[in-house]
Amino acid sequence: MVSSTYAVELLKRALEIYTPSRQEAPLAKFIAEKASQELGFENVHTDDVGNVIASKGYGRPRVLLCGHMDTVPGQIPVRIADGFIYGRGASDAKSPLMSMLLAASMAQRAYGTVMFAGVVDEEGNATGIRNLVRSNIDVDYAIFGEPSGIENITIAYKGRLALRVTCDVGNSAHASAPSLAKNAIEEIFDIWGSMKNSIDNLGAKDGKTGVSCCLTEIDGGTSHNVTPAKCKMTIDVRVPTHMTTEQVLGLLDKAINDMANKRGVKASYRLEDRTEPFEADHSSPLVRSLVLGVLDVKGKRPMLLKKTGTGDMNVLGNAFHIPVVTYGPGDPHSSHTIDEKVSIDEYVSSIEVLKRTLYHLSRLHKRRNRKQ
Repeated sequence: MVSSTYAVELLKRALEIYTPSRQEAPLAKFIAEKASQELGFENVHTDDVGNVIASKGYGRPRVLLCGHMDTVPGQIPVRIADGFIYGRGASDAKSPLMSMLLAASMAQRAYGTVMFAGVVDEEGNATGIRNLVRSNIDVDYAIFGEPSGIENITIAYKGRLALRVTCDVGNSAHASAPSLAKNAIEEIFDIWGSMKNSIDNLGAKDGKTGVSCCLTEIDGGTSHNVTPAKCKMTIDVRVPTHMTTEQVLGLLDKAINDMANKRGVKASYRLEDRTEPFEADHSSPLVRSLVLGVLDVKGKRPMLLKKTGTGDMNVLGNAFHIPVVTYGPGDPHSSHTIDEKVSIDEYVSSIEVLKRTLYHLSRLHKRRNRKQ
């Protein structure tokens, strides 16, 4: 059993370790030492990409509690004031990470096998979770730590496509005679318009959200007085759970090529990211157990949320076809801000919620297996 004082001090120390993506090693070392020396984990190791993994207990169910150690760049002085703790990662996602570590440490061995993973590079290229999937980790259920607020459970995330599109008009001219060559920046905007028209809000019906798309980066031109021969842009596309990335990518491919042919320019694209949407089974033992955990601690039924973002649970849930949800203390609107913070009461309560969830999950998992 850990005290609230210990829990707050653990989070404070974690926040004092600056961990932008791919610089998580000091925090991984800190967690590994705490897990093996103070928190009673039986197996603790760091894998080849820097994920720290700890486990305790035996048998089934095998439950993974997974959070990420990295943050977006930008340091914030760590301080405690008015019931909140401030610091980069206070909300996204070191408070969920530490609450999972502490909840896992308090799980009784008879609950099954409880595994904790602190992964790297979630804010970057998902290096950590993809390596965890490649290792073929054996788990029946997984909870990912992100700031949902402790009275909310995230059961679905949209999928994502990120495309780097290049337009090449083949020639340039002096800016004083723009009629002598096509302008790659202007042409790529026509391509973008065609892409957006083909997919924007696609699939929005019967109360379901549709596809969203956004132009996030553009790079073109070599000089202030030369028309641009090449231009590149990055497009971020989010795909709802009732669709697939294949459906959307097919439409984008057609829109790019049709407009390029119409305008007489060359266009190509490279996939930077492709992540399928994911939605948990609402009636699974995992969702029911987490609902019961929140009820035990907060005395009210939590909201089940479907979010527009994309997370690590998409990667693992689609790869292993197991129940996966996302849960954790913190306000997502505080994430990545200059005064990022988390309520101390919420953080401490989330540890108890997760602890109760592990108890209920062991019970419901065994009951389901007896009926089969």
